[in-house]
Amino acid sequence: MGKFNTLMRYVSVAGAPLPDGLPAVALEYLNATSTPPSWVDWAEMERARLFFIDNNVHISTALSFAAMPACYVVPPVAKLLSASHGLRYPSKRMAETGQFTVYLMRPDAFEAGSRFIPAAQKVRLLHASIRHHLLRENQWDTGELGTPICQEDMIGGQMFFSMLVLDSLHRLGIHMSTEGAEAYYYAWRVVGAMLGVDQDAVPKSLDKARQFLDLYMLRHMGPSEEGAVLTRQLIDLYEEVVPGTFFDPVVSALIRHLVGDTCADWLQVPRTRWDTLVKAVPHLLGVLETIEDHSPWAPGRWTASATSPPSWSCPP
Repeated sequence: MGKFNTLMRYVSVAGAPLPDGLPAVALEYLNATSTPPSWVDWAEMERARLFFIDNNVHISTALSFAAMPACYVVPPVAKLLSASHGLRYPSKRMAETGQFTVYLMRPDAFEAGSRFIPAAQKVRLLHASIRHHLLRENQWDTGELGTPICQEDMIGGQMFFSMLVLDSLHRLGIHMSTEGAEAYYYAWRVVGAMLGVDQDAVPKSLDKARQFLDLYMLRHMGPSEEGAVLTRQLIDLYEEVVPGTFFDPVVSALIRHLVGDTCADWLQVPRTRWDTLVKAVPHLLGVLETIEDHSPWAPGRWTASATSPPSWSCPP
């Protein structure tokens, strides 16, 4: 395992020769997953990239303060993240996930020399290894929790990084074109396909995606000890980034604003004096931009039907 992990460090850019010594099954996997799906609409991917550029700070904020905590409000997902040794370090996980998004939104993401395809290959392999080791070491009760990182949870994760981000942009007061929002969601459909998500089960439209996300959260969300611990680690990480201590409460207040009071209470997000002020979040972008500059994420109109507050997120 150690030798394999060392060799995989050399798999970093698309099209580069693979290192000698990789097992035959690994070579087969890397070759089979080295190209994007045949159905990719490149014009739509370019629209997604431009949407990301136009809303970079706000998307980074949504990923950091909404998408990540949303993972923790699904108890089986929080339990899985807690059980995975490599995911006990939130700064490392945040850096890797943030860099993955940046790689995806580069103009050369799918060309030779890019870093996105190898990153996607490694994430998919990581998911498989987590499934394998949790079951082999009897750290996962499939009777109670089902298959770890199952298809439903994979699609749920895809929704967190796409639909939930769009919901959060809406709450942050960002006016988006439907075309831009659809393109951003489309890009994450491409990601899902490359990570092994069954595309026959994935919603194709924003309205269908909204229905799936609402049903998924209503079916699975709830309090858990693991979710609260992971959230506390995340808040601590962000507070270290915020200069000084005066603005530290902004972190908890912004999470509460974006995920809603019910989810925030389940995650034991502290209530602060900023809970009301943070609703004027566009005026706090100076603070957010400072966080963005130091965070692992650094590097028209939006239709009401697609941005209506999700039914699982209770308003403050």
